[in-house]
Amino acid sequence: MQLYKKRDFGAFISDTFAFFKLYGRNYYKNYLLINGLLLILLVVIFIFGYKELFMQAFGSNISGQSYYFENYFRENAGMFITTGILTFILFMALMIVNYLYPVFYMKKLNEGKQKIKTDDIMSEFKSNAGKIGKLILGLIFIVTPLAIIVLGISYAMIFILIGFFILLLVTPAVINIVNFLMFDYFNSSRGFFASLSYSIRSQFSYPSAREGSPFWKYWGATLVIYIIIYVITLIFTMILMVLFMVKIATSAPDGNFEQNPFAGGFGIILFVTYGISVLFSFILSHLMYVNSGMMYFDSRRDLHQHLDLQEIETIGVNE
Repeated sequence: MQLYKKRDFGAFISDTFAFFKLYGRNYYKNYLLINGLLLILLVVIFIFGYKELFMQAFGSNISGQSYYFENYFRENAGMFITTGILTFILFMALMIVNYLYPVFYMKKLNEGKQKIKTDDIMSEFKSNAGKIGKLILGLIFIVTPLAIIVLGISYAMIFILIGFFILLLVTPAVINIVNFLMFDYFNSSRGFFASLSYSIRSQFSYPSAREGSPFWKYWGATLVIYIIIYVITLIFTMILMVLFMVKIATSAPDGNFEQNPFAGGFGIILFVTYGISVLFSFILSHLMYVNSGMMYFDSRRDLHQHLDLQEIETIGVNE
């Protein structure tokens, strides 16, 4: 599959699904081998951590103990802080692998590899350890604050009718800028700030002034993929809501709870379902990352010309 080529709006969507049709089994096999343990640990923390938190919060006032939850939190503050720190570290490690795995996988495809192995991806993580460290610092201290400001202003304007449309316009663009940054940082010789500059500029124009702005097709492709992911994950949310409402209706038809609805087997089923939905959302998010990769490769018109020349030279040799 040729990655560096011109694409229109429809091609971004179709090529994203074609990518998973061609490489999906190998892609997710390596992903789970690399990231599987982190995913399992995160899901376990979500299941048991949230179950305990919800049980205490929901059951705090059942017996008229108005400050039960506050007392419980104070008595277990050390556990909450330790768990919070461990969860943050685990989540950061998970996000690093989750974001950079598709970048390195597609990079290997561009290098001509078709049957990519786990060692190929791990070698990329090891050889780029320094750049990954710089990327993390840049994302935390530069990109994230700027994104929060832009999205915050857009969200604040939602009280005005136009605010909703601004938020709808800005959010996919911010997602694209962050994803382009990671693809460009590891697929070019540019530094962090140069890649950040390119990721912003490439949303609005191609290197050649003769071509129109790619903004709308990038924005539209991201929005469509986001909607697809949202609709699929909504199924799990609806399952959780139905389970909870059934439990509420059957355990307290008059609105008076005698026991915590999150306790017992129902709580386990509810939070296991929630944990699976978290796991599934991480897996589905790769639709967005690969789609962003397709858009990034479309933006690199300089490499299109280079690859076209290589193909012409190959044809000449074959003849």
